[in-house]
Amino acid sequence: MTTITLSHVSKHFPQQHGEQTRTVAAIEDLSLKVAEGEVVAILGPSGCGKSTLLRLIAGLTTPDSGDILYDQQPLETVPIQERGIGMVFQEGALMPHWEAEKSVGFFMWLRKRQSEVPARVARISEITGIGLDKLMDRRPSQLSGGERQRVAIARALTRDPRIFLFDEPFSSLDAKLRTSARVELKRLLHEFPITSVYVTHDQNEAVSLAHRIAVMRAGTIEQIGDYQTLYENPRNLFVATFIGVPTINLFAGKVTAHRWQGQNFGPYPVRSDLADGASVIVGVRSESFTLAENGVEATVIEATPFYAERHQIVEVQAGNEHWQLTLPPTPIYHPGDTIRCLPQPNALLFFDATTEQRIG
Repeated sequence: MTTITLSHVSKHFPQQHGEQTRTVAAIEDLSLKVAEGEVVAILGPSGCGKSTLLRLIAGLTTPDSGDILYDQQPLETVPIQERGIGMVFQEGALMPHWEAEKSVGFFMWLRKRQSEVPARVARISEITGIGLDKLMDRRPSQLSGGERQRVAIARALTRDPRIFLFDEPFSSLDAKLRTSARVELKRLLHEFPITSVYVTHDQNEAVSLAHRIAVMRAGTIEQIGDYQTLYENPRNLFVATFIGVPTINLFAGKVTAHRWQGQNFGPYPVRSDLADGASVIVGVRSESFTLAENGVEATVIEATPFYAERHQIVEVQAGNEHWQLTLPPTPIYHPGDTIRCLPQPNALLFFDATTEQRIG
């Protein structure tokens, strides 16, 4: 296994605008360390630089500046055949005219170790419980999307990788297949604890597979940590709104005499060094409201039940503010109903409205 270190890495690409060419930053002064055997998920919106970051780590793209190290050795000095990278792409990237057995065993065949392939396939099949051995005589056109990705993962594992790189491998699968594939991969990563970087836009995947999650925006890492830390203690407004389903509720307000006051809620004490009139946004998670007789009166706009999770998401409105609450499955609410609610004071998250940074 390998420790991956990125130190102040930047990558720009040329972009044509009419007759002019300008450079656009895909990665900007990014630093990251992935410990030996750790799984780090890279989470962020489309176009934030996730896939470029993965290509930089793999050595497929060269950074404009900064250093990428494998075990403290500069990546460019590590021969390609010694990097030990196993990559799994969105569509599996299997050779269309090869049976799965040849795709899985090609690396071993090059090294005259093809006799090891059946045992490795049998072990992977045993761990995941998917009967991988039954797919070995099929070509990609004869496999479902989920089966192609399973073959691609098996191919990567037979390379005895030191590093695993995943580029949204399950994004093309339907929800049911994605869930089962995630469970299977979790088992494999437990059995083969390989240093891994997992690019995804799916928070459930990031939570279930990764030890830490790095939230990216515009080529930089905004915050990295476990999911609970990102959810409960976001560093800025972007992380707060990106992490969590449903999205955090936001309320605009002003500071007066060291207290925050919004349109419907307040006053709540804030940091004492904030000037009167300072614009501050308060974030409240949907589960952090309490129904109370002395609460703010709000009208129900919509109620969505989640039967398996045994709760409902209720959207309400008061004045021109909307927010969502996570409530027990009963009583059932309907549009036009009235409820009274208050946010829990210890669950309030304050953000500077100008810088969008968290106010401690």
